[in-house]
Amino acid sequence: MADGDPGRGAGGRRPRENWAWPTSSLLGGLAPAARERLLALGAQVRYPADRVLMRESERTTFVLILLDGVVKATGRTHDGRDALLAVRMGGDLVGEFAGVDGRPRSATVTTCGPVAARSVTRGDFLDCMQRDPRIAHAVNASIVTKLRVANSRRIDFTGCDAATRLARVLHQIALTYGERAGEGAVIRWPITQPELATLSGAAEPTVHKALRRLRETGVVSTGYRTIRVEDLALLSSIAFDAGDADDADDAEDAGDAGAGL
Repeated sequence: MADGDPGRGAGGRRPRENWAWPTSSLLGGLAPAARERLLALGAQVRYPADRVLMRESERTTFVLILLDGVVKATGRTHDGRDALLAVRMGGDLVGEFAGVDGRPRSATVTTCGPVAARSVTRGDFLDCMQRDPRIAHAVNASIVTKLRVANSRRIDFTGCDAATRLARVLHQIALTYGERAGEGAVIRWPITQPELATLSGAAEPTVHKALRRLRETGVVSTGYRTIRVEDLALLSSIAFDAGDADDADDAEDAGDAGAGL
């Protein structure tokens, strides 16, 4: 596409009625008529796992409406590491910041598995919002929610030790993107320990130790490309009821706390 669309992926069209989006997502929260108007934009595309869809600082302005699958947004830190900034899944918008203001991409977006989406040019995206105030309101609300979540995470981490920060990150990911399974939830997309470290504002060895303690106490278990939270209530207790504390881990992490976000 003229504005930098990464191209169509392989595969046939999946019936739209097979998709189900969380009510908290943009698509899930729209009224059916408005949703259909939004989904009529652009062209359907499919991407394989580990495909880079957008690169930080590049000047492309297309917007992706995620239909199915999970992507991660990463950014480069001052010391050259890749920091995991956010995760998006079916029902969410990706790339709307550049779609709205036309400025360079603020993050690199990579698929965490097969992804289906609709790729929309900036012109069509802006025209749709201008013509349909309900869609414009939903997009603006989605952007504000993302900013509020980012701010809340920074505030919640103030004064917490590294283990508590990790528990809060896992709890948020499990509730937002996990598949409920009994008393727990399964996160079925790959998230690495370095990515958990940047989300937690902690050094990687500290996250490794904290994750090991969570496994040993039966709170979480890990498998190939998955993390299973065995007991969400117990993880919530660890994340939010343990109280704020400063410990040796925080001293170790002081130089890294601001690098991940």
